[in-house]
Amino acid sequence: MEQEKQEMTNEQKLRMLYELQQVDSKIDELRILQGELPIEVKDMGDEVEGLKTRLKNIENEIKELETQISDRRVQIENANAAISRYKEQQDNVRNNREYDNLTKEIEYQSLEIELCQKRIKEYTATLEARQADKAKTITDIEDRTVDLNQKKAELNDILSETKEQTEALMARSQEIEGQIEDQRVLTAFKRIRKNAHNGLAVVTVERDACGGCHNKIPAQRQLDIRLRKKIIVCEYCGRILIDTDMANEVRSEETK
Repeated sequence: MEQEKQEMTNEQKLRMLYELQQVDSKIDELRILQGELPIEVKDMGDEVEGLKTRLKNIENEIKELETQISDRRVQIENANAAISRYKEQQDNVRNNREYDNLTKEIEYQSLEIELCQKRIKEYTATLEARQADKAKTITDIEDRTVDLNQKKAELNDILSETKEQTEALMARSQEIEGQIEDQRVLTAFKRIRKNAHNGLAVVTVERDACGGCHNKIPAQRQLDIRLRKKIIVCEYCGRILIDTDMANEVRSEETK
């Protein structure tokens, strides 16, 4: 009696694993329908945020350049005012030494004016370049935002169309997982499914071969698979093997 119970338990496990495979495969199909859109939306969103950060940095640099230009213009005004004072003082000097000192001050202020003018020219050229960068970045943000909104709309349309179906399938998947008491088997199923390129962890024996890797299955193992007394995996690809009759039975029950 204990052996019969064990046989039934293994068969039930195989049935539940195949049904779980069917449900999870349908979820995969819905995700494939979304394609690369979720990744594209995320990447484009990151790109827009990066452009906004770039724009903020450019705007800060523009403010700094404008401040530098303004400061240099103030310095020029102060230098010109100083030169005017020194020239007036030259008219009232008492000796050549005072005159020479004032002349040196005038020369120093003149050099300061030349230096400020040079810096203003450099800052202005950089400012114009940054303003061009700002205009281009704003255009890039606007263009990429339009593209992002279009991709979001596409993704939202797909999600809204498949939301109810996806939620129902995910609920069923969790329900089946809860019914599989053997966590070791469930963990193995998930690991096999993750490693399989097509996500199939449970496959049927087709024409004496594994339905996953198509390697030939020995006759004795085929018999064991049909008896459903053990959970048997393909010795080549590691997928769980079931007979086609069981697969048809599970699919028929799902249809009902």
